[in-house]
Amino acid sequence: MNIDDDKSFPPEAPEGSSAGHDSAPRSDGSSSEISHELSPAPVQESAAAAVSLIPDDLRVPWSWIDVLAFILLYLVGWFFVGIFVTMGFAAFGITLQHIQKSVTQQSLFSLLAQAILDFGVFAYLVAQVRLQFGRPFWRTIGWRPLETGKTPRALAYLGLLFGGFILAMMITLASAVSPPKVKMPIQSFLQNRQSAFFFILMGVLLAPLIEETLFRGYLYPVIARSFSVSAGVLVTGTLFGLLHAQQLWGGWLQIGLLVVVGIVLTFARAATKTVVASYLLHLSYNSYQLISFVVASHGLRHLPLPQ
Repeated sequence: MNIDDDKSFPPEAPEGSSAGHDSAPRSDGSSSEISHELSPAPVQESAAAAVSLIPDDLRVPWSWIDVLAFILLYLVGWFFVGIFVTMGFAAFGITLQHIQKSVTQQSLFSLLAQAILDFGVFAYLVAQVRLQFGRPFWRTIGWRPLETGKTPRALAYLGLLFGGFILAMMITLASAVSPPKVKMPIQSFLQNRQSAFFFILMGVLLAPLIEETLFRGYLYPVIARSFSVSAGVLVTGTLFGLLHAQQLWGGWLQIGLLVVVGIVLTFARAATKTVVASYLLHLSYNSYQLISFVVASHGLRHLPLPQ
């Protein structure tokens, strides 16, 4: 701001007078100075300057209170979704005792409950952004067009997809260094063709969309804005990996490697300022893992796979 051109500043006071004050005569003939009230303009300008320093991709309308409310809603949602799915199974003659005794039924129960919860979470975010904040959903949640410069957009997309495959191969090789010595819970989803097919569909069609919207779209901007971009990348990536720890329980190296994957995905989101980049990496990463499983199981005909 050029102060000389700013009309909000008072003109220079004449010599011998007090700038910014009014002189009022006293009864004894002297004068008293009455200070003007402080203008809120400097405070407003400081607030505007602080906001302008925040990168555009981190200027989201939700806050930590909204994030905490979302987490609480997610936990409560698990409870009610579990009841709803149990009632649905009962309508088909599958009781809770049957579910507890059958690994197949347990897998289908968990996958169906997760799918319903994912759709509920997505619907909640759409409603919050559009109704509570009055913003367009996709751009506000971080799904901005990928800026590629002089690189053709299609080539940039292919590069991200290829990068996801490379990441998946590296994680697979690193995981083979120390295979888990116990059966991980995720393997229960791959014991029969029904649950394995459902798991693959969710892993390709649903998980990348929901998880990228939630972690890199909703959570990351609040953390990065509150602390720093580096903290946002590390914390968001770590939370992403730890959220999957239950599925990989017993495979401690595998959990650590998934934290690395989460950090890489969040770094891509931070570097490109769009969830599109992390989504494409995530999509191709999951696709590689699941295609490898389909090939190893001969098209899901040989299940379970030998340990």
